[in-house]
Amino acid sequence: MLKSLVLLILSTCLGFGLAFGQEGQKETAGSDTTKNKVTPATDTLKAKATAPDTTKAKVTKTTPKTSQNPVVVIETNHGNFEVELFMKESPITAKNFLSLVNKGFYNGLTFHRIVPDFVIQGGDPKGDGSGGPGYTIPDEKSIKKQYRGTLAMARENQPNSAGSQFYVNLKDNLYLDDKGFCAFAQVVKGMEVVDKIGKVKTSATERPVEKVIMKKVYVKK
Repeated sequence: MLKSLVLLILSTCLGFGLAFGQEGQKETAGSDTTKNKVTPATDTLKAKATAPDTTKAKVTKTTPKTSQNPVVVIETNHGNFEVELFMKESPITAKNFLSLVNKGFYNGLTFHRIVPDFVIQGGDPKGDGSGGPGYTIPDEKSIKKQYRGTLAMARENQPNSAGSQFYVNLKDNLYLDDKGFCAFAQVVKGMEVVDKIGKVKTSATERPVEKVIMKKVYVKK
């Protein structure tokens, strides 16, 4: 009887041991399964982290191109300003102006007409609004509008009469586009100087009381 009781206790202990061992095996398998699921996610993160950076390439593509239009410097006794020519949009007028600049034609000439809140006008070798370079150029229609700061050629009432006289708009004068005046350049630096000239004292005939001189006009290098 005692022997049977001992055998029963031993078999019971062995049963608990086997059950515990099986539970341990199940927990270990569960841990392995969890690791297998996490590992691919970790690999994906590494792949993303090591992917080539294309940010620099994108920035390079969006870098703006520098304009190839000539820039002309107009030095006056009231300060200097610079204008960029519209060579593509107004080729006839812009090339004529550039040619006169390269010849030194404008050096020493004046802004002979000043109308506050409208325009300043110059480029006449006679200094009274009646002169020119000795020739005229064909009228040209430009896609550039006469906004504040644009330069356009002055002309007589008849067609194809522009030569060397030009004006700078002190405000938007879009209606002048429909009247046949051609915008050919834009002030890109020194608009405050243009505004200053536009405020000088003038006579009843719109002539400056004191001369506003273009001391030197040249292409910026």
